[in-house]
Amino acid sequence: MPENIPIAPEVLTHVIEREVGGWQGKLRHNPLFHLLLAFFVGIIAGLGAVAFRRLIGLMHNLFFFGQWSFSFNALKHSDASIWGAGIILAPVIGGLIVVWLVRNFAPEAKGHGVPEVMDAIYYKRGVIRPAVVLIKALASAITIGSGGSVGREGPIIQMGAAFGSSLSQWLRLHEWQRLGLIAAGAGAGIAATFNTPVGGILFAVELMLVEVSARTLVPVMIATGTATFVSRLFLGNHPSFVIPASIIASTAHETVADYVAYVVFGLLVGGVGLLFTNTLYWTEDFLEKWLKNAYLRTILGMAAVGLTMYLVQRCTGHYYVEGVGYATVQNVLESTLLNPGFLLLLLVLKVFSFAVTLGSGGSGGVFSPSLFLGAVLGGAFAALVSHWIPDYQMGMAVGAALGMAGMVGASTGAAVTGAVMIFEMTNDYHIIIPLIVVSGLAFGVRRLFTRESIYTRKLIRRGHFIPEARHSNLYLMRPAAQLIETPMVRLRGDRTLEDLQKILLHRRELPHVLIIEGTMPLAVIPAHRVAEILRREIRHVPLSDLASTDWVAVRDDSQLYDLVARLRACACETALLCKKDPPEHHEDVVAVVTVEDILSYASLPQVLLRPERGPQ
Repeated sequence: MPENIPIAPEVLTHVIEREVGGWQGKLRHNPLFHLLLAFFVGIIAGLGAVAFRRLIGLMHNLFFFGQWSFSFNALKHSDASIWGAGIILAPVIGGLIVVWLVRNFAPEAKGHGVPEVMDAIYYKRGVIRPAVVLIKALASAITIGSGGSVGREGPIIQMGAAFGSSLSQWLRLHEWQRLGLIAAGAGAGIAATFNTPVGGILFAVELMLVEVSARTLVPVMIATGTATFVSRLFLGNHPSFVIPASIIASTAHETVADYVAYVVFGLLVGGVGLLFTNTLYWTEDFLEKWLKNAYLRTILGMAAVGLTMYLVQRCTGHYYVEGVGYATVQNVLESTLLNPGFLLLLLVLKVFSFAVTLGSGGSGGVFSPSLFLGAVLGGAFAALVSHWIPDYQMGMAVGAALGMAGMVGASTGAAVTGAVMIFEMTNDYHIIIPLIVVSGLAFGVRRLFTRESIYTRKLIRRGHFIPEARHSNLYLMRPAAQLIETPMVRLRGDRTLEDLQKILLHRRELPHVLIIEGTMPLAVIPAHRVAEILRREIRHVPLSDLASTDWVAVRDDSQLYDLVARLRACACETALLCKKDPPEHHEDVVAVVTVEDILSYASLPQVLLRPERGPQ
């Protein structure tokens, strides 16, 4: 070709894209490259955790003392603000700034962070906008620094996950790689802030990973280890709390009485954890119902938080319930707060302040409040038991440590993470069995009443189901007919909701409703949709107007794997299991199966039921 003949721009672009795509494709399939990315995510997550803690210190000093300083020790109580009673307005001003930031730049930054990461994993193919990193850091730092009663771990988790997502999107990695890096970023964030690398790994496994295998777990291990190392370089190699070794070591000589006390305490923590979760969502619903304007809701809610912390400081000398509350936890661990009545009062005030902070639009995590509640509850329990049974002495530090693990397990659902993290903080193997007992029982009590944790309940309220476990493909090889648990009723489309209500009077379980027209199936009302429309005042509306015609027919002898494939191919959420495909008569329909049925049966992640796409 002569050199003076120009190359068309579109041809040049195609060549460049082909070469770059080939280069990226090779990297995507290179295991070492994926591990190097995890290493990079760990570095950024560790640095992010350090920077975020410094940012909280800056905001605290600005709001409380009007000083430009990053110096802040969360284990020490803050001095009284120079503003006096004016400190009541600090949370209000901070809250207004946060609401403005969140509403205008990143709605995902509202609330406690972890649910948004889980939602991105299961419902958005792991896509988290880069803006979330900056807005979440700034909004949460302002909320905590101005006196909001929330934690710093949720924001750090969300920031680490958002960076993992942004990096994988930029490199156009496969979806499983993107989800793995999100989990790695989340685990790295929590490992860096607590100096608990094993706890960070388990957090990712329990709550983030949709697939537990070597190809996903090893990157998480690398990221959490790297983030912890980076954190230690800047913050020192010491636990988040200073736990007296002499008191914790007493667990090396347990008796039957000790384990009876642990069992009772575990059950108690589970009940309080359930109350903690319920109070948050009760408060959010109440404030949103009665205060429609977001800014007015923030003004009144954060004013209540500011007034609470000011009154506590005036009466006791310390703010106690403001911010992350680690100074209060340290007091309980050091046995300097001995009055069980005061500890229980702090528990109530912390639950109130936390729920109102998030309910009125604040941004922050739930991990620190969980640790706070567990510590004060454990301290109060130890003090009361020692008072009521003089012959039995339970150290307050022991009670606080067990309470922290149990409250994390009960509220977040990460029972193993809670036990192992506190074990890492104590650095004493003798306490591991009591931690397991209390954390496991606390989780069990909460699970007895509801399957939803404080994280997943937020998503369920959006209609987003999160599976509780990850399994191998064993379930996919089983017959789809094994999914048939929910009953089905056949009704003509001209029947009304009032007719359906009469039919359901004598049924214990809500059925799927198959709408028929003549001899053929026409539409479906899934059981969860039936529950929703029964609450409406639309009794005379024909059922055909409420039903969905978006369904796919599958033979009743198909394997679950084939059923999932058909749902993905057709982008449907409802399938008719039929004797014939396609059905020739509505009697050919054996059962109705929905995505929710599949998720409940096989604990499959929602992403597996979405239409297949290439790398993003």
